[in-house]
Amino acid sequence: MDANKRFRCRRMLCVFVLVLAGGHTSLAFAADPLRDAIGQSGDVAPALRQLAVLTALSLLPALLIAMTSFTRIVIVLSMVRSALGLQQTPPNAVLITLSLFLTLFSMMPVLQVAKDRAVDPWLAKTMNTEVAVQTGFQPFKEFMIRQTREGDLRAVVSMAGANQPKTLAEVQALHLIPAFMLSELHTAFQIGFVIFLPFLLIDLVVAAILMALGMIMVPPATVSLPLKILLFLLINGWVLIAQAILGSYRQA
Repeated sequence: MDANKRFRCRRMLCVFVLVLAGGHTSLAFAADPLRDAIGQSGDVAPALRQLAVLTALSLLPALLIAMTSFTRIVIVLSMVRSALGLQQTPPNAVLITLSLFLTLFSMMPVLQVAKDRAVDPWLAKTMNTEVAVQTGFQPFKEFMIRQTREGDLRAVVSMAGANQPKTLAEVQALHLIPAFMLSELHTAFQIGFVIFLPFLLIDLVVAAILMALGMIMVPPATVSLPLKILLFLLINGWVLIAQAILGSYRQA
């Protein structure tokens, strides 16, 4: 918990420093645009750094879906809700918030490596922006490669009309990111299929019992829904599913 607090505080401090730096450099940028745009070391000026950060923040939702474990987690949780037979409970806001926290837990090692190798040197001005972006992307690339099925990557490269990469270093982000998303969808539906089976069994058993009792007019969902919720509570289902999802990433 202390490490997480330090990580959040340090991140907020970095953003705050960037905002202050942008406010101080905006006047100087207006006085001498060419000098400040290029910078003394040939790197991007602080004002342009702030613009780059704000642009990255606007793309953050798309990057969250495309390059992290968020897609798999939110799909699995949504399929659990469907398997229980509940349409809007838990609400989408609850599932998305829980998915964000689980995504943070699963991506923490990757984020820590990117922070140590790229963000901290970039903030310390010991690394220029281009190198920082390339270095920071490398942990995410390694993570996505571990989770991507080889057949999905070959299919995406073929659809793009490019040559098949011979080594991992030749894999381009343009091909890796959609292949990673396809693999995440495939894995999420596999997990969802396994989750659906016990709930489907309960529905079949309840329907057979009602049919044997001659209660044809009683919808099976009326009886099976409370039973499924009770069973799910007895096994502490939400915790087990969250642990299973995170465990699938740790084992990869």
